[in-house]
Amino acid sequence: MAQFQVNDLLHLMSRLRDPKTGCPWDIKQSYQSIVPCTLEEAYEVADAIERNDFDHLQEELGDLLFQVVFYAQLGTEDGHFNFNDIVNTLVTKLIRRHPHVFPKGDLSPSIDNAPLSDAEIKGRWEAIKREERALKAEKEGLEAQFGSILDDVPKALPAIQRAEKLQKRAATVGFDWPEASQVIDKIEEEIGELREAMAEQDIPHIEDELGDVLFAVVNLARHVKVQPEMALRSTNEKFERRFKFVEQSIVEQGSRLEDSSLDEMEQFWLMAKRQERKTKG
Repeated sequence: MAQFQVNDLLHLMSRLRDPKTGCPWDIKQSYQSIVPCTLEEAYEVADAIERNDFDHLQEELGDLLFQVVFYAQLGTEDGHFNFNDIVNTLVTKLIRRHPHVFPKGDLSPSIDNAPLSDAEIKGRWEAIKREERALKAEKEGLEAQFGSILDDVPKALPAIQRAEKLQKRAATVGFDWPEASQVIDKIEEEIGELREAMAEQDIPHIEDELGDVLFAVVNLARHVKVQPEMALRSTNEKFERRFKFVEQSIVEQGSRLEDSSLDEMEQFWLMAKRQERKTKG
C-alpha cells in the first residue's frame, strides 16, 4: 500500500475540523487551547531522543508535526496563512540566513565558495538576524534605532531557556563575562544576597534574589558549553532513579518510607550513588 504524504495529512486535518462531520474535540480547539499540547509534544520528542528510542521518536515527531498542521488549518480558516505560506516563509528565511550555502538567494546549486569557520558562520548569522529585527521594527512603524536586540526573545519560553537566549543575545554586543570564573564569583555574590534576604524573612526579596542565583547559574552553564535545560533534566532523572532505589530498599527491609528517618534514607541514597559509580566503571 502506498504511503500517505503531506497532502493526505492536510486533508485529514481539514476533515477533523469540518463543522458538520469533523471531530467535536478538534472543532472546538483554538490557537490558545492547543499551545499546551504543542509544548508537551516538543518535550516528548526531547525525551525520545534522550532515551535513543528512535522508533518512538518517529511517532513523536509525527505528533509534533500534527501541531504545526493544526495551526496551519486554523490559519487557513481565519484567512491569516496556510501550510504552504508557513513552508514558504521558512524556506525564504533559511535561504536568507545561509548565504554561504545559497549565494544566489535561491535554491539553485551554489558556486564554489571557500569554506567558512564556525565563528564566521555565527557572525554572519547574528548580523543577518540584526538586519531582520531592524526591518521588522520599521514595518511595525517603530524607529529601528530604538529597538532592543532582546525584543523578539519570546516571553512564553520556559524560564531557563529564555534566560539563556537573553544572555546569548546580550553577549553578541559584548555584554558578557569574559571568563567562567567570573560567573562563579557572581553566583557566590548572589548567594550571599540570598542569605541576607532569607535572614530578613522577606519573601518577595527572597524570590528576587533566588531568581538572580538561577539566572547566574544559567550563565555559568552557557560559559562552560552545557545546555542548562538538559543538565537539569539529567539531574531530575538521576534524582528519580536514586530516590526509587531508596524507596525499594526500605520496602525490602520491611519498613515504610513514612516511618524512616532522614539518616536511614540518606544511607540508602549514598548506596545508590556508590552503585552508579561502579556501573559507570
